[in-house]
Amino acid sequence: MEKNFDKWNNRKKKIHARNEKILFHEREIWWCALGVNIGFEQDGKNHDFERPIIIVRQLSPDTCVILPLTTKRRLEKFQAIINHGDIINYALLDQMRVIDARRLLRKIGFANEKEFSCAVKRLKQIL
Repeated sequence: MEKNFDKWNNRKKKIHARNEKILFHEREIWWCALGVNIGFEQDGKNHDFERPIIIVRQLSPDTCVILPLTTKRRLEKFQAIINHGDIINYALLDQMRVIDARRLLRKIGFANEKEFSCAVKRLKQIL
């Protein structure tokens, strides 16, 4: 599959130029501009190169640790269930990363506290 790195680079410049303050908290689920990435790293989709993520930890007012979410079940060892509404999502534990808050596009809601705690516990086990 051909990846459009040039289109993502143009979009990334606009995201970088955002100067609005974005407030976020642990356990929140957001649409996030993850972009076009290398190899097996999770890519975003659509115009904003977005995908849903869950915020694992706030590091500063401007950065956080996130886990991308997917609806596809893969290696159970590297996934944790994070449901939102009627949709079963899986947090991709092996895709954890630090992002700038400017990548956060739209808040979707909150993860269940029990599922979130389980995901964090499983993340610590694989680190």
